[in-house]
Formats: sequence, structure tokens, C-alpha cells
Amino acid sequence: MATALKERGTHVHSFYPRWQLADAPVHMRGLANILFFHSLLEHKDEILRYHIIQGTTYTPLPFLSFNTPIVSHFGSTTAGFLRATVKTSDLPPEEKEIWRELRNLGIISELDIETFRPLRDVADMEKLVATRVTKCIATSNHVKDELVSMGVSPERIRMVYNAIENYWFANKELPPPTAPHLVFLGRLGGDVFTLKLKGLDRLIALFRSFPEIPKTTIFMTTNKRLKEWLRVAFPSHYMFANLRKELIPGALSRLFGSILFISSRYEGFSLSLVEGMSQGLVPISFPIGVAPEIIQNGENGYIVTSVEEAKERVAELISNTEQRLAMAAARKSAGQFRGGVIADQLLTLYREIKEDDSPLQKHNRKKNGNVR
Repeated sequence: MATALKERGTHVHSFYPRWQLADAPVHMRGLANILFFHSLLEHKDEILRYHIIQGTTYTPLPFLSFNTPIVSHFGSTTAGFLRATVKTSDLPPEEKEIWRELRNLGIISELDIETFRPLRDVADMEKLVATRVTKCIATSNHVKDELVSMGVSPERIRMVYNAIENYWFANKELPPPTAPHLVFLGRLGGDVFTLKLKGLDRLIALFRSFPEIPKTTIFMTTNKRLKEWLRVAFPSHYMFANLRKELIPGALSRLFGSILFISSRYEGFSLSLVEGMSQGLVPISFPIGVAPEIIQNGENGYIVTSVEEAKERVAELISNTEQRLAMAAARKSAGQFRGGVIADQLLTLYREIKEDDSPLQKHNRKKNGNVR
């Protein structure tokens, strides 16, 4: 996105924090992350020369006390993570049993994380920042509703979708259809909370229900035992772990008309959904992130609310090749997420903010050096 903005004449400079609180105990890791980004103050004089400061969720925190307009980009909210990810004991029996199996295999060490305090600390800070910045960017209606529930006024929220890279659109020809696969694409994480958030148990349950259907899993994880187990867990399973992103379209190119399962319990947007659709995969997704905004049931995919419903939709699509390929041809739905389209929307927002910039803000920036 920075490249697309620069191509449109915007001067973009990225600053990164360097100083982190080492060896923080588990219950203080949320505070450690907050302090990490607060160390951006070492770049204060240079950062305050710019017209606008933009960060992700709580990361612009150090600059709330200054007069430069601030934009906070919310691709998701930690409060949303916490609401969506329930304790293992509250899950349906089949899903609960899968987590016990994963613990017995040593893939996870516990059924639930030790403490939610770090996530709650981050959620509190996100709320503080969201209610004080100039504008919040929400990447879906779900995220917008979450920001409103935090106390952010709707007029201070701008809906701007995330973009996918141009290489996802490089192949303009429809490839010949092949035998359909069940496909998972996305980040799984490594700890029990993230694995649960991403719906690993739902994915396993669906894959096990269709042993005769080939499967392709393209995922990112830091959990070596999970990676080893997934490699042998299902028959006819093609697995790509931690594949470089620009290589993923090539891995999917032979799968036009296959079925993409979005198993997550929460996503603020779901890049995997859009990326998969751009390659002609037919999505079956829970109602997370941007899914309800781009999936039209029965036309370019399905929204489901349970694993059982997902199984029914898979069976329906597998048995009806004509319907499945017609839905796959609706991959044009992904075109609205091209980088250039999103960059133009961001520039519109930035120009509006700059026009509203007060004389006091301009004066204070001049005191700090050249305005950019």
C-alpha cells in the first residue's frame, strides 16, 4: 500500500520502535507491547514534521498529546478476539474433543491460555486511542460496529477495505477446471488462543468428514508439532507451510473451482477470503470480517454458522459441478480490493484531514521543522 501511495505523489515514511521490555512476565506482556511502541517517541521531532501520523490500533499512542492529526487503522480489534474465542469447556462436544486430542499429541500444552490479562490491557489501550485520534479506519462493517461500541462516533470512522497485492491478479485467463479440493489458506498461529481463534478444530472436523476429497492447506505457523502432524493427518493432503506470499497464487492456480473454507471465529477483514476468491475458489465462510459484505449466498459462495452447515454446503458443491464452476467464475468480486482502488480511498481521507487541519496544528509543525 505504501508503494501505491507513493506512486500517487504521497510522501510516506515508516518508523519502527526499537526498545522492548525484555523478559516481561506473562501477565505483563500486553503492557510490554504498549511500551514498545511508546518508544517511538525517540523519533518525535521527525515524525511531527508530517501532515498526518498513521498507525495500527493503539500504536499512535505516543503522539496523542501533540497537535498533528492522527489516523488509526483498525484491521481488527482485540476486544473482538476476546469475545469470539471461548473457553474449550464451552465448545460443542466434537470441537472440544479435537482440542483434547491436540493436547494429548503435544501440539498444544494447555486447553486455554494461562491469562487473558495481556489481551485485556491491549483492548483497553485500543479503546483509549480509538476515542482520541482524528479518524479511525475500519476494514469492515464488523470492525466499524466494534469501534462504535467502544464509544467512537460513527462520523469519525471511515470504511476502507484492506488491499491485496497486484500479483493476485496476474493470471487473467480462467484455468481449466480440475477435480475440486478442499482448501485452507491463511495464518493458523502457534498458541492455543490463536489456533482456536483461527478455527483449527473446525478445519479438522471438516477435513475429516470428506476423506475421499483431496485437500490443500497453505498456512503459516510457528508450531513445529502442528506442522508435522498436519502433514500426515489427512489422506490426499497437499501442504504448504510458511510459503512466501508471492508464491501462493501459483500454488492455487490449478485449483480453480475448488472450495475455500474460512474457519475463523474472528477476522476483522479476512485477506485469505479475498485472495482465495481472486483465484476462483468458492468460499464457505463463517460470518466474520468482510465475508457478509462480499459473499452473496448461492452466487459467489456461502455464509455458514456451524460446521454441520459447512459440511452440507461442501457436499452440495461437490455434487454439482456446474453450480460450483459458475460460482468460481465470480472471482471478479475480488477486484474491488486492488491496491490502487484502496490507495485512492486513503488519499481522499488524507486530503479531507489536511483541509480540516487547524492553524494551530500547522504552526506547531512549522516549529518542528519542514512540513511534509
